[in-house]
Amino acid sequence: MLDLDAVTAGYDRRAPVFSGASLTVAPGESVGLLGPSGCGKSTLARVAALLHRPDAGRVTIDGEEVRGWRHRAPRTLRTTVGVVFQQPRMSADPRLRLRDLIAEPLRATGRRTEVPERLAALAPTVGLTDDLLARRPHEVSDGQLQRACLARALVLRPRWLVCDEMTAMLDASTTAALVAAVERHRAETGAGLLAVGHDRVLLERWCDRTVDWSDCVAQAGS
Repeated sequence: MLDLDAVTAGYDRRAPVFSGASLTVAPGESVGLLGPSGCGKSTLARVAALLHRPDAGRVTIDGEEVRGWRHRAPRTLRTTVGVVFQQPRMSADPRLRLRDLIAEPLRATGRRTEVPERLAALAPTVGLTDDLLARRPHEVSDGQLQRACLARALVLRPRWLVCDEMTAMLDASTTAALVAAVERHRAETGAGLLAVGHDRVLLERWCDRTVDWSDCVAQAGS
């Protein structure tokens, strides 16, 4: 279970972005979090991905309460969550070729020997050819780079996946390809999904259930 209980978070304790938000995702479940721009969805997604420490509340993953964030989170917990952001160019090292971008998590966790196998498995799943894998971010389109960012999020076979407006900047065909890649990963691993967005039609077609941001916050105070 991915459980966020009465979470308050922001970038200034005197003025939090949101207060008392609660949300749960069961193993194998896909949950859409729907809300307008600026409401705090992305901050909550970063909390769920262990990238932002909340000011209050509790986050539990697979029964273990999270007590460290970012590099302070235990590796065994940190690697259970994969995350894809809205803007791939802000989350990709411009110096790396796409194949090295995808392999980053494997190398960082001492699993270099798995790189060839995982690249061979993931590249066709997300629609990347050998030619594209040899290019750097400035040499590919936003959609192609987002395909690589999704592959990077999947390379460690995470049990939980957080997609924060993953398809917001993409055309319909790329959106369909990335959603299909996520669903293939979920079918193979039983991973749970938190998909954050503002497109109700997409989230309701994609996810088992969709939660409105206003309900997510209101439930914490009820």
